[in-house]
Amino acid sequence: MVTEQSISNFSLSSQLIPKEEKLAFMPKKASLTIALLKENDDTERRVCLSPEAVGLLVQNGHTLLVERGAGLASHYQDVDYSNEGAQIVEDKEILLKAGILLKVSALNNQEIKSLTKNQTILTTLQLLSRDKNYFAQLIEHRATALAFEKIKDNTGSYPIIRSMGEIVGNSSLHIAAKYLAHHKYGNGSMLGGIPGLKPTEVVIIGAGTVSENAARAAIGMGAIVKVFDNSVYRLRRLQGNIQSKIFTSVLQPKNLGEALCTADVVLGAMRKRKGIPPFLVPTSIIQKMKKGAIIIDVSIDQGGLFETSRLTSHSEPIYQEFGITHYCVPNIASGVPRTASQALSNFFMPFILQIAEEGGVDQLLRRDEGVRSGVYLYNGVITDKEIGETFDLTYRDIELLLAMLH
Repeated sequence: MVTEQSISNFSLSSQLIPKEEKLAFMPKKASLTIALLKENDDTERRVCLSPEAVGLLVQNGHTLLVERGAGLASHYQDVDYSNEGAQIVEDKEILLKAGILLKVSALNNQEIKSLTKNQTILTTLQLLSRDKNYFAQLIEHRATALAFEKIKDNTGSYPIIRSMGEIVGNSSLHIAAKYLAHHKYGNGSMLGGIPGLKPTEVVIIGAGTVSENAARAAIGMGAIVKVFDNSVYRLRRLQGNIQSKIFTSVLQPKNLGEALCTADVVLGAMRKRKGIPPFLVPTSIIQKMKKGAIIIDVSIDQGGLFETSRLTSHSEPIYQEFGITHYCVPNIASGVPRTASQALSNFFMPFILQIAEEGGVDQLLRRDEGVRSGVYLYNGVITDKEIGETFDLTYRDIELLLAMLH
């Protein structure tokens, strides 16, 4: 006979079973120690976390060590961080013992030598600026290293590249406008147009995020905009996103050459795919351009899109070839460090909280394919094929490593 008491006992026991099962699979939230490092290079002015983001992380039980002066170039004072609960640390040795290290540029040799074992490093990779010794040292320290520009979100896009691309696209046009109007490096023209005068012409090579934002800014100034890309899909998407009918064309040498000869500003913003540069504008075409025209080579961090391009810096950003001013600074976003730092912080703050919620970096890597795409070193093992082949280093697939070690 079923009684009220037996029903109550059955109900109670049925509630207990799923609770036990749920607890068995629930990851234990991790308490993290994070070091926010100061940039060594004067040309890099960004910082990965704003004081507000640091405050939120501290409130969630994490320890934040901020190197003295880390945010000064972005106009964040040490007191801004300490007021949010961060510990301001001057001793580099202490900072480099933290479980997670945050820095925009890659660690230098001295910093790597001071590392302990099994730490997680979050920086940009900047492969063209790396050498074999850099990776050899990280391997020795059994580090896990992520290139944050390679991390994907749940839509398959790269959030850091997108946000920095938006900043670079807008900034590039302001830079071009400055030098175009210059009496020595430009031709004294205003970028844009006014009634009764022919507008300036802006040619953009590439149809990604940088190009889209540059095109929108140029149109807003009143310039004539022409966009070239080797993908009709990307050209159509750009035109749809900016909601304006502009000149677009696939990359054909004749059409591009004609456009460059009349251009006042040329923006190169195409990313290489599978290690192959997408296009290179030869010297013979650049020689035919208008004197005082401006070239902004956003792709310089991957070798550049123009044969006459060579790496420059924020301290010496320009040079002239054949009367054409070249601006080839690889980290344009650093020119507006406060804005760029806030954008970086919008990514890193929730990302660190996600690491903690999953129970640590290893657990997050097992669960999140997008984060795994940013890993180039896992527990001292190279996981990036391009790095392995470039520097003749043994590499392994990250999926296999995770399966073997867990």
